[in-house]
This record gives sequence, C-alpha cells and structure tokens, in this order.
Amino acid sequence: MKASERRKIIHIDMDCFYAAIEMRDNPALRGKPIAVGGTPEGRGVVATCSYEARQYGVHSAMPMSLALRKCPRLVVVPSRMSVYREVSSAIQALFQDYTDLVEPLSLDEAYLDVTASTNFQNSATRIAQDLRARIAQTQDLTASAGVAANKFLAKIASDWRKPNGLYVIRPHEAEDFVRNLAVKKIPGVGAVTASRLHDLGVDTCEDLQRWTRADLQREFGRFGERLFDLARGIDERPVTPSSTRKSISVEDTFSSDLPTLEQCTQQLPTLFQTLQQRLQQAQQQQRLHAKTLFIKLRFHDFVTTTAQAHSSVVEEALFVPLLQQAWARGERPVRLLGIGVQFEAPWYPEQLSLSFKAHQR
Repeated sequence: MKASERRKIIHIDMDCFYAAIEMRDNPALRGKPIAVGGTPEGRGVVATCSYEARQYGVHSAMPMSLALRKCPRLVVVPSRMSVYREVSSAIQALFQDYTDLVEPLSLDEAYLDVTASTNFQNSATRIAQDLRARIAQTQDLTASAGVAANKFLAKIASDWRKPNGLYVIRPHEAEDFVRNLAVKKIPGVGAVTASRLHDLGVDTCEDLQRWTRADLQREFGRFGERLFDLARGIDERPVTPSSTRKSISVEDTFSSDLPTLEQCTQQLPTLFQTLQQRLQQAQQQQRLHAKTLFIKLRFHDFVTTTAQAHSSVVEEALFVPLLQQAWARGERPVRLLGIGVQFEAPWYPEQLSLSFKAHQR
C-alpha cells in the first residue's frame, strides 16, 4: 500500500470567494451577475465572478471590457483585498482546530491532512462537514470540499459538486474514479496540452494509462512523468504547512442581532476565552509575538468595520476600547463580532511568549 493511500486529505475551496464576500456585505448584489476586479477603462481583468456571470461565459483573468460585452448587465465591483485577506485569515484559523498540517494554496483554498486528527473519531468526511458548517456560520460564506487519499484526488473532488458541495473519493473507489476522469481535469493540463492529447487519441485517464512512462516523458518531457502518475491516481506529495502564522482570530455570528454596545461587550469574555485557547495551542508549535489587537463588527445591514491597536500583550480589557471605537461608527444592531491578534514577523525561537492575562471582572 502506498503512503498516500493511508492519508486522509481534505481540499477546501471557497465558492467564488471575492464575489461571495461582496454579495454577503451588500445583499443588493445577490442573484446578479457581478465581477470583482479592475475597471474596463483601466484595462482591468476579472479577479472572480458570481455564478450568474459565469452563465454568460465570464471567467477569471478575462479582460473586464470583454466580460461586459459578454454580459452587458454585469455589475463591476472593485477589489477589496484587505477584506478578503481578513476573511481568509479567519477561515485559516478554523483549520488549525482540526490539524496542524494545513497548506494554504491561496486566499480561498487549502489542503488539510487530517490523518492523525482525533476529531470526529478520525472521520475525514465528518471533519469536512463540520468545517464547512463552521465557515457558513462564522463567515456567512459557502465552501466546497473534497476528501480523498491524496492531494490530487482531493482537489478534483472539491470541484465535483460545486458550489457548496462535498464529495468523497474512498480508497477503493479511486481506481474507477480516475479511469473515467477527463484528462483536462488533471492540474497542469491546459487548453493547449488537452488539445495535443486529444490529437494523440487521449481524452480520458484510461486512455492515458495505455501510454508507458517513457513514451509520455518523450512526448511531454518532465510533465510526462507527472501525467503517468496522476492518470493512475498516484500523488505522493505531502501536505506542507506554511512556516509562519500571521494572525489568529475568533468570531461569532449571532442568531439574534445585538442591539446595544453593552450587549456586545458582554460577549467579549466568551470570545476571549476561545481566542486564548487558540493562542496557547499555537504557541506549542511556534513562538508568537503579538503586534496588533483587532476587533471586527458586522452590523445588521452587513456593513463591516474594524478597529485595531498596537499591543505586545493580549488582554481582554484591551479589546473594550476597540469595541467602543468600532461601535461608534454605526451605533446599530450587530450580527457578528470578532476579536483577534496579528503577529510580528519573522518569529524566532528566542522571542518571548505572549503574556496571556484574562481581565478580572
């Protein structure tokens, strides 16, 4: 049995991430064809788009001017990268609750190796289900997930039931699954390579399996060896965690809006306790030196604001003035409240541990 066949890998892929955040923060955009990116006048391109826009043939990396020709009703929304990074950091923090083996690929997708996880009796499927539910609850966003014995199959699986889907490829199902897989689904096989393979009579992985490793290497160079393995569902690449953490945060979306500042303040002890636990867990893997404390409020109308302050210590009391500052910008019911810590970089072993002090009431 190959090492990869003993692994349990989850691939998480957020559904049209930037566009989904824009629709979440501005409900008037829901159901409309929208594209996030640069303006057509400035030769901007589409960073991502909603599924409604994709029905018109709009896709990522397309010039915005062409996107507007394909879909005249397209709503162009400027990118807000700071917001996307903030949301991504919050989601990445959730991953650490299940495993330390997390490999972010971008702001909106990551691999998790949960082979040794003790969550849900080591069921990768149940972990993926719980993680997707928590992302929906805390961020009001949907994520698709794939579960398999290796990174290649997990990534393919996450796309199988998009959007907002979960697909599991069990080890005994992998051979049949790969056999019927179109070669254009293999990572690295773009339009040019797919066309070349088609001309060679190769449209599925079963077709590709008839080729020897030497023949594929001769035809496609080093990528030919990769094609040989992937056509058989073989992928020995380990999940490689990021070497540094930039922040840790916790947040809660409330079933009923919090109408007053006092009620928001009453939520801080619970949030801080969870934040403290995650910080202490993270300290076991690497030394973290606090740089900034921050707080996030999302009002009932989905308008979101943040406040931050430099601090080398993490104390519950320090979040109170930040909460007051953020609340003053809206003074209306709150649907989501979050707190977090950003860290100095780089982090060296000799750096001091964080000082955790719970505010005494």
